[in-house]
Amino acid sequence: MQFRMRAPAIDFAQLRADMDIETEFSADAEAQAAAVTDRFAADRVDRTDLELVTIDPPGSKDLDQALRVVPKTAGQRGSDGDGFLVYYAIADVAALVEPGSPIDIESRRRGQTIYFPDGSVPLHPRALSEGAGSLLGDQTRPAVLWTIDVGPDGGTRSVHVERALVRSRARLDYAGVMADVKANTLHPAISAFPDFGRTRLAWSLARGAVHLDLPDQEIVPHEPGRAWTLQIAPRTPADQWNAQVSLLVGMAAGQIQVDAGIGLLRTLPPASEAAITELRRTAKHLKIGWPEGATPGEFLSTLEPDAPTTLALMTVGAHLMRGAGYLSLNETTAAESPAKLGHAGVGGIYAHVTAPLRRLADRYATEVCLAVTAGSEVPGWVREVLPKLPETMSSSDALASKAERQSVDLTEAVVLADQVGTKFDAVVMRAENGKRPAEIFIDTPAIVAKCANAPAPGTECAVEVTAADPSIPKVTFRAV
Repeated sequence: MQFRMRAPAIDFAQLRADMDIETEFSADAEAQAAAVTDRFAADRVDRTDLELVTIDPPGSKDLDQALRVVPKTAGQRGSDGDGFLVYYAIADVAALVEPGSPIDIESRRRGQTIYFPDGSVPLHPRALSEGAGSLLGDQTRPAVLWTIDVGPDGGTRSVHVERALVRSRARLDYAGVMADVKANTLHPAISAFPDFGRTRLAWSLARGAVHLDLPDQEIVPHEPGRAWTLQIAPRTPADQWNAQVSLLVGMAAGQIQVDAGIGLLRTLPPASEAAITELRRTAKHLKIGWPEGATPGEFLSTLEPDAPTTLALMTVGAHLMRGAGYLSLNETTAAESPAKLGHAGVGGIYAHVTAPLRRLADRYATEVCLAVTAGSEVPGWVREVLPKLPETMSSSDALASKAERQSVDLTEAVVLADQVGTKFDAVVMRAENGKRPAEIFIDTPAIVAKCANAPAPGTECAVEVTAADPSIPKVTFRAV
């Protein structure tokens, strides 16, 4: 149905104020960020010879990672046969932030970068996160370089981590990578990127990983600088391949820390039997076959991407992913069962280490990995903070989620404020269940909202806007 496009201005600054989000850094922190130097320059190997590239959304300036993914054949040093050689250079934030300094104190209070449609509230002053610490193209930067030998089946054969100087050769984005794949002009630094991504995805699914593909609402300028609307965030296979590189490194970091009995893990308990039963029941109701012996993750990976029923099944599949948290490792927690240490969503042990410019935990987990693999003591400033990080990260996760949800809710309500009574085509994502209302998805504008009288999940239907109040904010529909 035709949507009469209206894209009014929205005051996200007021939303930040209402959430008591501190947007400015102290003068001392800003001054320090403008004059940072590499604390570990003497410990760094020069790997500026290594051809690396970054892959990020257009316009990003806080570039945490640069990568190289190439085939590895028998006869190469350290290889047992064909497979992949993955280099992942991560911004070395700990080298630029002195423990106890103004930047350190403020970043430990913030926990992570908080994103809004009109800009971010960064974890570190921009002079560091978008300047001296960012792996910008053609700039020599301090980094933590992970080198991982991956077998042809996707399994890890060896891991090496060290401080290095690196230099990114090209700045790529996901759409551009896919265009290069189609034209057979992929950058030589990522010549094995597609094969690696597909191989590693299959490896993780076989180990119980779950990869959800739910619509991601993105608030974008309708008229730059003045107005906003909602669309589905573009998602390409390159996004997924890139995620597999990050997961590979995160799983390696998690295992290093577990073996040493110190560090910080990202955890997720195994899916409950009730959640798996609900997914099986929904699949049966929608007449979608569940392959014999397939895990829930493998089943979800077989679904047709554009089928309305897939949206409903992915929504139910999200129930498999409840209970994520952080675990600070010590002698007691390191002895926990694999189920309590692991992350069911990735199919193994996992830690955050790949986004230290944007996430506090990564700085500390990385330092543990560097110390352990070098046979050194974990620094005291790391040991002091590790037990406090689960609370800090959980709190900042909640704030980041709140910022995202409230931004979307406000934009939905403002965009639809003059559309009460307008009809849209929708797909039912979730059925009504007790006190929980049904939920529908509309493609244009990208809306996820409560809906009365909705038919069964996976059903395409017409819905009508019954309320759109920016002051709450709230949007509701009813099926017609």
